[in-house]
Amino acid sequence: MIYNIACMDILLLQKDAQKKIDGCASLNDLEQLHTAYLGKNGEINKLLQTIKDLSLDDKKTAGKQINELKQTLTRFLSEKKVSLTEKQSNETKFDVTLPGTPFPRGTLHPITIAISEISAIFEKIGFIRMSYPEIDYEYFAFEALNMPSTHAARDDFETTFLSTPENKTYGRMVLTPHTSNGQVREMLRVKNPPIRMINIGKCYRPNWDPTHTPMFHQFEGLCVDKDITIAHLKGTLDYFVKEYFGKDTMIRLRPHHFQFTEPSFEVDITCTVCKGTAVVNGNKCKICKSGWLELGGTGMTHPNVLKAGHIDPKIYSGWAFGFGIERVIMMKYGIDDIRNYYSGDVRFLNLF
Repeated sequence: MIYNIACMDILLLQKDAQKKIDGCASLNDLEQLHTAYLGKNGEINKLLQTIKDLSLDDKKTAGKQINELKQTLTRFLSEKKVSLTEKQSNETKFDVTLPGTPFPRGTLHPITIAISEISAIFEKIGFIRMSYPEIDYEYFAFEALNMPSTHAARDDFETTFLSTPENKTYGRMVLTPHTSNGQVREMLRVKNPPIRMINIGKCYRPNWDPTHTPMFHQFEGLCVDKDITIAHLKGTLDYFVKEYFGKDTMIRLRPHHFQFTEPSFEVDITCTVCKGTAVVNGNKCKICKSGWLELGGTGMTHPNVLKAGHIDPKIYSGWAFGFGIERVIMMKYGIDDIRNYYSGDVRFLNLF
């Protein structure tokens, strides 16, 4: 009698299990059915516990039927797993030849790009790239450049002085207002000309408006040798602007005054927007208004600066220039606000 009840349980269990397995919709649900029927506390083990009181022959028969049920359920579960796996694979199948989803990539900052381009341009004509302190003594920033203590640039409103002990020989320390502090340091390093240097670094002046920032970048050119003239200076500048701004770009020199050069000049180039015509689409060019843009300052190295570098001005002559990197980028691309470089706005940076 107990055996017959066990047989009925086996048949009912098989039908119930097959129905549930056939209706299973996911691998997770199928795994739960596997545990429910074949797990340690599953239905198969419960059936095995019901035959302990059967006779020996009935135990053999019932045990055989339960084992056959276990194998049947195992087969049902395995086949269903294969079916569900194939279905899931078909639903997620994709064309491996299609291009992947592009991820955003970073790029070099426009100032970094400009520094690399400028360095390469001057490297072609024998200028070596140097780097000098961005925090320096006022001697190298001013005195050695023929700028006396009464010069307006040495006012606290124009230059940032540091609260460090004053050096008896070189004076106070400053955040360098220009890269020109590297001129005399380069002369002292080389000792005997020729000198062809390009110095690129950060400068600091307490200004903040569309064309000025408290920190900016400059590149300084210095050439010292025998019989160096303004012709060499103008030829070098003409070469640079044509390489950087374009072959049609022209330059002009306007007389000016700088303490560390004599004679001194302001350097202008033809506007890169209106191409020197001062007119864009029938209207006056908003960038230059005259056809010319001011690039920076230059001139023949003052004899006092050569002397500070222990170079005899009776034997050697030279020239120097200093241009703002942010400014040359503005002039090249027609950008009207220098503060964009430091805004962190990805939309602006992506333009480069």
